[in-house]
Amino acid sequence: MDEFEDDGTWVWVSYASKYRLVLAHVVGERKQYVADRLIKSTKDRLASLPIFVSDGLKFYAAALLNAYGKLKKFHPTGRRGRPRKPKMVPPRALKYAKVIKQRENGRLKKVSKRCVFGKDIDPKSISTSLIERLNLTLRQDNNRLSRKTIGFSKKTEMLDASMILYFANFNFCRAHGSLKHRDIGGKVSTNCPAKEYGLIDHNWSLKELLTYQYHVIPTN
Repeated sequence: MDEFEDDGTWVWVSYASKYRLVLAHVVGERKQYVADRLIKSTKDRLASLPIFVSDGLKFYAAALLNAYGKLKKFHPTGRRGRPRKPKMVPPRALKYAKVIKQRENGRLKKVSKRCVFGKDIDPKSISTSLIERLNLTLRQDNNRLSRKTIGFSKKTEMLDASMILYFANFNFCRAHGSLKHRDIGGKVSTNCPAKEYGLIDHNWSLKELLTYQYHVIPTN
């Protein structure tokens, strides 16, 4: 079954699984406008159109159409009645699939894969296991996200600020165990996601992250 709305506070994350890189996050309700914000933010950070994979939440398809879709207009047919209204359609290059998990009495009963947009999507690439592992890491590292915790954030703004710092450290400073490489001499090094992707040339220290001049300071 598709999952639906929830008025609680959720941390939405888009993730480049190959590089273990967090592309964007949004803190908000599980509703359409929040999904739109996440996909728009993700699109702004991408130079190409990857394969999108999600869980069964129903809002992602509409959010992808809002971000990447083209408005298709229909020519008058000359027949009686109202003309067909224009609609958003996905471009041919857009590929999106989702993993549907069916539960019964709190137990996982069935897992199915569904292609929503695009064709020729390799079934092996339709997986949410890596981002689910990331979600577990988030709950282990940050008490604000633990289940049934007294360490929750009282304000959404403070939770968002905490996640901004966490994801910045995760991307630029924290070496990831699955991103190991061996050089010619046999020495093993472990990259952080940003180095693996090529954004930086070495794993940053926390001091480098916090002192990096990410905006231009006026000289006048």
